[in-house]
Amino acid sequence: MDRMIQGLAYGNELRFYAAYTKDTVQEAARIHGTAPVCSAALGRLLTAAAMMGRMEKNEDDLVTLRIESDGPIGGMTVTADINGHVKGLINNAKIELPLKENGHLDVGRAVGKGTLSVIRGSADRDPYIGQIQLASGEIGDDLTYYYAESEQIPTSVGLGVLVDRDLSIMHAGGFILQLLPFASEETISALENSLKEHASVTDFFKEDTDPESMMRKLLGDIVIEDECEVSYRCSCNRQRVEKALISLGRDELSKLIAEGEEVKLHCDFCNKDYVFSVDEVKALI
Repeated sequence: MDRMIQGLAYGNELRFYAAYTKDTVQEAARIHGTAPVCSAALGRLLTAAAMMGRMEKNEDDLVTLRIESDGPIGGMTVTADINGHVKGLINNAKIELPLKENGHLDVGRAVGKGTLSVIRGSADRDPYIGQIQLASGEIGDDLTYYYAESEQIPTSVGLGVLVDRDLSIMHAGGFILQLLPFASEETISALENSLKEHASVTDFFKEDTDPESMMRKLLGDIVIEDECEVSYRCSCNRQRVEKALISLGRDELSKLIAEGEEVKLHCDFCNKDYVFSVDEVKALI
């Protein structure tokens, strides 16, 4: 079971979110048939979105992260809600690239140059959209830069996905650390030193897959305020697809009926097909 926690550290001067997302990323890799570097890129973005979705206030709030870039993956889009449910898609899932000199997957090269958009909103309010130029394509660095530029919140984002030799996901997860406005210089210095000293996110999970253990190693004493499960979940269903068909209008539906063939609609997030017979389309009219 994937798990996400949130809480406070450094005498309540820092707020943190941390998640272990192996199963979630594995499900995304299964659905989209991703090559290793694509699994890593999409997995990092899914993990970040899950934690950012948890920051929202209302049940119907959504966070969407969209990368539009010139790298071989061609871009990604992920969406998350407040309850740890995420879904995502990647434009080119089969990209293979050489490893970097340190033996790691070259996510930055796969993503390339472009923009990162953060979209927050719900059905009853206009969306907030923040956008930056990608800093590195490594996603964690880009989100750190986003928070500094668009929201003026001192933030450190760490994300990691470790892909096994059989292409399965060995470990995945991450953290978001945010200094509160009254954080002291001592706290800032302590955090900077800790981030320099400790290893990567995936190295943490090689020892212990509990995000709480990762935060204690990184931050020392912590107070956990809340936690929830994380899972890959698409919100599509037949009723929603029917509404989408109805929204085409009577004339368009009549044209589909006149063609005399069943109508097939596909969801890119979960790779599920919805098929409607001619009689079912007539019933929608």
